[in-house]
Amino acid sequence: MNVAEAIRDAGVIGAGGAGFPTHIKASGKAGIVLANGAECEPLLAVDKLIMRLHPEKVVRGLKAMMQAVGAKEGVICVKKKNTDEIGALEKAIKNEKDLRLYPLDNYYPAGDEQRIVYEVTGRVVPTGGIPLDVGAVVSNVTTLANVSDALDAKPVTDKYVTVAGEVKRPVTLKVPVGAPFETLVRAAGGPETMDGYTLIVGGPATGRLCGDWREPVQKTTGGLIVLKSDHPLIKMKKGDGAVDLKLAKAACSQCTMCTQMCPRNALGLGVEPHKVMRAAFMGMGSLLGDPNGVFSCCDCGLCSYYACNFGLSPSRMMARMKEGLLAGGVKPQKRVKGNAAQEPVKVPTERLMARMGIAKYDTHTALSMDLDAGLVRIPLKMHIGVPSVPVVKAGDTVEKGRLIAEIPEAKLGARVHASISGTVTAATDRYIEIKA
Repeated sequence: MNVAEAIRDAGVIGAGGAGFPTHIKASGKAGIVLANGAECEPLLAVDKLIMRLHPEKVVRGLKAMMQAVGAKEGVICVKKKNTDEIGALEKAIKNEKDLRLYPLDNYYPAGDEQRIVYEVTGRVVPTGGIPLDVGAVVSNVTTLANVSDALDAKPVTDKYVTVAGEVKRPVTLKVPVGAPFETLVRAAGGPETMDGYTLIVGGPATGRLCGDWREPVQKTTGGLIVLKSDHPLIKMKKGDGAVDLKLAKAACSQCTMCTQMCPRNALGLGVEPHKVMRAAFMGMGSLLGDPNGVFSCCDCGLCSYYACNFGLSPSRMMARMKEGLLAGGVKPQKRVKGNAAQEPVKVPTERLMARMGIAKYDTHTALSMDLDAGLVRIPLKMHIGVPSVPVVKAGDTVEKGRLIAEIPEAKLGARVHASISGTVTAATDRYIEIKA
């Protein structure tokens, strides 16, 4: 069995982003593979933990991906401030002539894969493109650890998740996929009920709000941040489109700070949030100019959470503009608009946290023992592509690691496996529930 097949069989998907099926990446051809260990979102500690505790898995997974795509070089990108992680990785690669570390500055968003590709290779991924277009593959370090397990026929059944914010014991937990959020929050000493609190799933900048703490952990879940519902960050994330537009009309001064600080615009991709704001509040699409740059927005939120002096939300306006263009049949053209040699504005993570009002939560997160779950509800679409199809039914007895949902034939997707041993209590087109 080749590497791509092993990865497919194990249900490995991107653990640090949108959940792109990793076996598809492993089926391409590239000259270099980059291991993304930046973990630039504030408060999260999953990737750092993986690099510190399982550096050999990261290296083995990286070597496997290099073999799969025919790469001659592998680079592990990690923030230079993370000295413990660097020490563990240096020890793991000391005899590997084709691997090296690349130290990153502590800024946000240092982990943007297109930024990493440019920093390491000097190549710019075009608008609408992927790193493979410039001969590179980027995989998160946790994904690579899962690739290592896949080589031993161990499927993805567990996920490390950082729980932070309004909790007594900020912690990174290893939990079964499908475990309810509330189990993790309570294990970290969080509130007993969600009354007066709101959950951010993911990081504070790019994460989404969650009102139902019974939602299940997915293969892509990296963080749960508990904040009081009246926290300024929660209020900003709850923003209303109509209100955003009115505020833009009333307060946007066209200072261009959102554009000047945009990391994708610094790559020459023509991402200009101030033009989107202007076109929106003037109601004149012609003021947008070339719309292609809108598709290169990576939704990092830096323009909203840091750049704008008036507390406006250019990032939400960008997202709505992107949706509108796609709905109107406009598609991105693969090209780079301008000069990529512009040095980006590297916003220190500490300053971003202060601006977001979350600096006080930046405390050491402990590693707890594995967290068991008596009941899991495993989603069948945790990845880019189509939902997986159940191959079990209610009443079936399953062991942890058994295949419970398959990729539809000739479709993009990922396999799903039982995360605990027990009895299947429900098998629908959206999830499979297992009770221990």
